[in-house]
Amino acid sequence: MKYLFETTTYSHLLKGHNAVAETLKNAETILLPNVVLAELRYGFRVGTRQEENEKLLSRFIANKKIQVVLPDNATTDYFVNIAVFARKKGVQLSTHDLWIAALAEQWDVTLVTFDNDFKHLDYKGIKLQFES
Repeated sequence: MKYLFETTTYSHLLKGHNAVAETLKNAETILLPNVVLAELRYGFRVGTRQEENEKLLSRFIANKKIQVVLPDNATTDYFVNIAVFARKKGVQLSTHDLWIAALAEQWDVTLVTFDNDFKHLDYKGIKLQFES
């Protein structure tokens, strides 16, 4: 099975969350959007353990199951469809979350998240796995 991890999922993995570790262990592929890397590295930069966190992230990305993905021209259509749907539904998603959701739909993978904003979206094109 293929999954997409977002920022909260990676953070919970580092904290030893068993369900996330099991998902990683059993996955064929884990997609990691470049916007997630940006969010993580921003957190590292403003935090007190930047070097240690960068090393952990580099080790994670080096895992053969991890594939960093970038938005492309096709991703913009998914982004717009989700953004319009969210707006009509009255759900506020950050721009980064819209890109993450668009990539999950484009790649047809399950988005593993702890972020409740995705739960409120209830968009048919995105498969979600919520962790708690």
